[in-house]
Amino acid sequence: MDVDSKPTMEETILVGDDLMMGPPSPLIPPEIASHVLEGVDLCDGILRNLFLCKVFALDKELRQRLQDSERKLGTSMPLGQAKKRTNQLESEATLLERRLILASGVEGMEGFRQSWSLHGLLTDTKRRLEALKQGMEDRKKDEPMGESTTKKKWFF
Repeated sequence: MDVDSKPTMEETILVGDDLMMGPPSPLIPPEIASHVLEGVDLCDGILRNLFLCKVFALDKELRQRLQDSERKLGTSMPLGQAKKRTNQLESEATLLERRLILASGVEGMEGFRQSWSLHGLLTDTKRRLEALKQGMEDRKKDEPMGESTTKKKWFF
């Protein structure tokens, strides 16, 4: 048996079908991490690599919690801070789009890894942005229309 014909453990993990079933694990921003990760059973790096925990189900749950947190921020943050956060997420998405374009020029496995990772980050960032905007819209719907304190008198 030829040793070179067998894939190494690294190759098996990196190109396995299980890894390509969805985007890479989401990155949780530190400012909302405590809310997003509350009650979540996290696996350490070794267990994730050995697939001993439900990584993909966990990732899906984390993505949903991340979007829920952004939506709640949109409804509860002062409007100025919410707009600032929206601008920050839009800038982050633009930067990721540019990096994705650059990564598409990298050949081989390294190019694939970069593109796959950046695509996942970009998708997550856009969904967070949409959730934040939805929260801001929900707040605007909930706020009553401002009634003027002075009454206008009309003369004919």
